[in-house]
Amino acid sequence: MMENVLTKCRDLKFKAFTENLERVLDESSKKNWPALRTIEHLLDLELEKRKLAKIDSCFRNSRLSEKFTIENFDFSFTPSRKENKARILKLLDLEFIKDKKDIIFIGNPGGGKTFLAKCIAYAATQAGIKTLFTTTMEMINQLLASDAKTLLKRLNYYNSFDLLICDEIGYLPLGKNGASMFFQVISERHLKGSTIISTNLTFSEWGNIFDDTIIATAIADRLVENSEIIILEGQSYRKRDKKQIRKLELIGGLPE
Repeated sequence: MMENVLTKCRDLKFKAFTENLERVLDESSKKNWPALRTIEHLLDLELEKRKLAKIDSCFRNSRLSEKFTIENFDFSFTPSRKENKARILKLLDLEFIKDKKDIIFIGNPGGGKTFLAKCIAYAATQAGIKTLFTTTMEMINQLLASDAKTLLKRLNYYNSFDLLICDEIGYLPLGKNGASMFFQVISERHLKGSTIISTNLTFSEWGNIFDDTIIATAIADRLVENSEIIILEGQSYRKRDKKQIRKLELIGGLPE
């Protein structure tokens, strides 16, 4: 009887149920649990295992290289970080994803845009939300490299995520074809999924990277319609680190 039940559990892909059935039945017998409590406990174990498996899958598929957390973000470094602290922390409740809102981080290189985007992305994976982090150029290059047969599949891939992060818009021009591809992604995701954009350029400068002011305007219009824009001004945090290292070198404070 037990082997038949275990076989059926395996067929149903009830991994935790299968792994814990004999132990839980033994515990249930010793503690004289009602049948429903025993079943509920086994189902709870199954649900927890599936939840953890989903979180692990979301993180692996997100292409995040590390586990980024907001505790490592220095809000005191610049006035704009302090001013936007409450807004940034609010984003980590991930309600904007339920609302299909977009988030746009604008600021100079080293301002913390990418780090914040990765923090939000990591938090989303831990909530079991399908997330992808990619640089804009990587995404565009993948789309441009697709042939007629695979392009639609590749577009559907980028649009399949509940949260898509397109990092580093503005560092390199996308060209006319690249701009067209980016427009297709943003247009398809509009009001259907959340997109986080990080850029070093204001919207008025987007015509320079999209090589077409009409497309740039169309993209900006869709992003702005249902979005939150956070501007991070001030000096580069990375340059701060380099200055500290240089200072330590000058005073002989670095270990050999």
